[in-house]
Amino acid sequence: MTTTLYVPCDASALSLGAEATAKAIIAEAQRRGVEIRLVRNGTRGMLWLEPMVEVETAAGRVAYGPVKARDVAGLFDAGFLQGGTHALALGALADHPYLKNQERLTFARVGITDPLSLDDYLVHGGYRGLPAALAMAAPAIVQEVTDSGLRGRGGAAFPAGIKWKTVLGAEGSQKYIVCNADEGDSGTYSDRMIMEGDPFVLIEGMTIAGMAVGATRGYIYLRCEYPHAYRTLNQAIATAYARNYLGQDVLGSKRAFDLEVRLGAGAYICGEETSLLESLEGKRGQIRFKPPLPAIKGLFGQPTVINNVITYASVPIILDRGAPFYKEYGMGRSRGTLPFQLTGNIKHGGLIEKAFGITLRELLYDYGGGSYSGRPIRAVQVGGPLGAYIPASQFDAVLDYEEFAKIGGMVGHGGIVVFDDTVDMAAQARYAMEFCAVESCGKCTPCRIGSTRGVEVIDRLVAGEQKQEVLLRDLCETMLAGSLCALGGMTPFPVLSALNHFPEDFRNVNRP
Repeated sequence: MTTTLYVPCDASALSLGAEATAKAIIAEAQRRGVEIRLVRNGTRGMLWLEPMVEVETAAGRVAYGPVKARDVAGLFDAGFLQGGTHALALGALADHPYLKNQERLTFARVGITDPLSLDDYLVHGGYRGLPAALAMAAPAIVQEVTDSGLRGRGGAAFPAGIKWKTVLGAEGSQKYIVCNADEGDSGTYSDRMIMEGDPFVLIEGMTIAGMAVGATRGYIYLRCEYPHAYRTLNQAIATAYARNYLGQDVLGSKRAFDLEVRLGAGAYICGEETSLLESLEGKRGQIRFKPPLPAIKGLFGQPTVINNVITYASVPIILDRGAPFYKEYGMGRSRGTLPFQLTGNIKHGGLIEKAFGITLRELLYDYGGGSYSGRPIRAVQVGGPLGAYIPASQFDAVLDYEEFAKIGGMVGHGGIVVFDDTVDMAAQARYAMEFCAVESCGKCTPCRIGSTRGVEVIDRLVAGEQKQEVLLRDLCETMLAGSLCALGGMTPFPVLSALNHFPEDFRNVNRP
């Protein structure tokens, strides 16, 4: 009898020794003359338990973790192939509180299927949205996405349906679908988890977008720091072509859609859509003036839909189960779910997919288990390096685009970086300015010069020149109002939030 085991091939699991664990399992099985089938799946998102090993038993999949190579022989001795008891046993993951209370729509297959098996994807609900889309007229597809309330998950939260409708109605000899997979925000990895753990859902979502707006070519702009995602995406795309899900006659519909992956060179600014387009065209990654919008004049001057990975990965379920189903999740104008990513000084770092409406406190304590150090959590940064720092007094804030904005926060891509009470918030504010100075494309003065001057002003303020606070606030106001894009325009958010909520740190007051 052959036993099926699952060991993640996700980059986060690999960084924690998953490859050595997989090899040790194969070697130990051979030594004992046991027949096994080893599947390399994506991670479940419970990163503190990686490498995690799951075993298919008569009672279902049973998990063990974190499993290092040195633990493998002991697991075999304990009968883990039959779900035996061991100190690393986690039981059935479906019952684990971390997963049990999530609403996994976009991540329904991640950690469950073989990412490169199209048959696995089909068995677990994949490629149901595309046939539904092919049976609809293009405007009806766009309307379905509009009715679902789906907004861009890359940070700006612009309604996807409006963007698609604009491209549908635009004149152009060639239209494009571009995926922004340049996931550069601190504390974010949900895009990578999809690309490495369920690449076909991204391919399907982009193909549906092509059918919706009349685009026949798509590009995934991927950050070069994701080599595992690059290999996985290219293998999945090749399989999709071989099985007629991509190409000149998608599923016999006589409608074409071609897709390829292009690597970026590692510039944070290329996460901004117009800089991304410049880079994709082979130019230096710099901001474009708007208007015209990319939906009118985008890649190579043609109408272009640009969304990020999670946005496209949300589309198949909308076309499969309908806009009303998707819209049932969330609150207000924030519909559906968002994968929140916990990082930094947190006990249980990982990914939690929840409907909009959860609070920071629930994420940090019910899922995250508090700080890794055991000390009080003093602040969290939500939305990447340009997001505001949220103090503990605001942890009951609801994570909804509009509600969170009321406290000066930005949900963004859902990344949450945690700091305990030993953090120096003046140093964090300085880092934000320095980051902007390093990553600025240099096109506009407020960003290029303002960020450099900002570092200098913060240094003088911390050194005791209290009058510099007025200058720092004026400088932030200039950057907010005068920058061409969000890099310079949002860098003041972390700086001002640190200054407003943690003023003592700028006065060199010692804390425990």
